[in-house]
Amino acid sequence: MDKSGNSSIDTIARTCVAARLRLLNRVVTNFYDDALRPLGLKASQLNILIVTAKLGLARPGQVCEILQLDASTLSRNVKPLQAHGWVEVVPGEDARAQPFRLTPKGKRLIEKSVPAWEEAQRRASELLGNEGISLLDKAARKVGMSQAGR
Repeated sequence: MDKSGNSSIDTIARTCVAARLRLLNRVVTNFYDDALRPLGLKASQLNILIVTAKLGLARPGQVCEILQLDASTLSRNVKPLQAHGWVEVVPGEDARAQPFRLTPKGKRLIEKSVPAWEEAQRRASELLGNEGISLLDKAARKVGMSQAGR
């Protein structure tokens, strides 16, 4: 390969934001998934439970928008939550977009998950440092992640 090709490859390998974010995402997600595994829960599912708890009645389109998920990913993640009895579907007029809500069992699961979440949060914060967390907060606000806190 010519010199310019190697230079481009080196530049992309060294500086690609997407590659570095995906790597950090996998590492940090593993902190949470490892901590939550004894509860039978993944970080992605806990996020859905938290958004559902905050909304009260969670409409799939709303959850997808808040968490930036496509409908099939949400559906795939909600099925096991429903099977465990942590969320329940609320029959609506539109059978395609059935809203769901947290059950008392789901609320107890969230409460039981707090120590595991805190440990994963500590590990992630240690990895990223205060400056990294601050930059993450700033970037998340730019893409509207504050919607989840409404």
